[in-house]
Amino acid sequence: MQLVLLGIGIQPLPVLQQLSAVHQKPLSLNKPSSKRGSVTFACIRSVLQAMAGKADVCRGCPGKELCLSQGGQDADQKFIDVRMNAVKRKIIVLSGKGGVGKSTVAATLAMALAKEEQAKVGIVDLDICGPSIPKLMSVEGMKVVNSPYGWNPLISPYHKIKVMSVGSLLQESDNAVVWRGPRKTSLIKRFIKDTFWGKLDYLIFDTPPGTSDEHLSVVKALANTRPEGAIIVSTPQEVALATIRKEINFCRKLNLPVIGLVENMGGFVCPCCQEHFSLFSESGSVKKMAEEYEIPFLGTIPLDPRLVSCCERGDDIFQHFHSSPAARALTRLAETLHRI
Repeated sequence: MQLVLLGIGIQPLPVLQQLSAVHQKPLSLNKPSSKRGSVTFACIRSVLQAMAGKADVCRGCPGKELCLSQGGQDADQKFIDVRMNAVKRKIIVLSGKGGVGKSTVAATLAMALAKEEQAKVGIVDLDICGPSIPKLMSVEGMKVVNSPYGWNPLISPYHKIKVMSVGSLLQESDNAVVWRGPRKTSLIKRFIKDTFWGKLDYLIFDTPPGTSDEHLSVVKALANTRPEGAIIVSTPQEVALATIRKEINFCRKLNLPVIGLVENMGGFVCPCCQEHFSLFSESGSVKKMAEEYEIPFLGTIPLDPRLVSCCERGDDIFQHFHSSPAARALTRLAETLHRI
């Protein structure tokens, strides 16, 4: 007789021996029962997870390494916990679609927190295939240096923000990163575990659009250190709002708190007359969704040509256009986040 889980045959005797030790009495695979000492599928699943990749039947299996990485305690987790316990607040920036300005919000929010709140801030670029944080933080061309304490993060000239990105590990910035999920996961863990972050007030994780390997990897890695939660960025377009619902459900499934929603490009501000124009649907759609899901609404950031030009050049908007509508909105966002 064999127990079959996910197509893998496991002899029941070792499983029953471990379960008997837990329940401190002999057990058998009889009909399901609610009596104390009976074997439940939850018990069997927990033991099988601990045995994943380690049972005799796993010898020679091509999927052994994958099972070892998913079952039991991750060998890297204790080192990740040590690094991340030195960071007060860990914030993941999410978006359902690309092109909504998520990286821009993540980078400028890091600048606002460092400047306005005098906080020690770091930012991790988890967009492995399309890193843009090096450009936004003006660290393009700088290379990551290894030290006895791990990778030294790059230091942005703006408020000494610490930066880590795959863009700084490539020999040529135009090289394509063509990686499958496991290799992405391994690099993300190294960004967290092997980078000498030191003590920080905020560590912001800029993720790619959607809900994929990068998101699952970072949430799992931070689970033991209680991340502050996620900030979800969207534009007022209905097509973008549809994906935000999926992001909210993703966070709820993973028990990741949603700090709030941010509406980006919530109208255009004329640099000459400062008049506000709606470009997409009526501004306020993201706020209505926040009320629908009972999630805090953190504010609206207008589409400001001065912010666009700063991002294109890798400049600090708070240094060049500190009184612009976008800079004032980002400052309010940082103040709101600091009070939460």
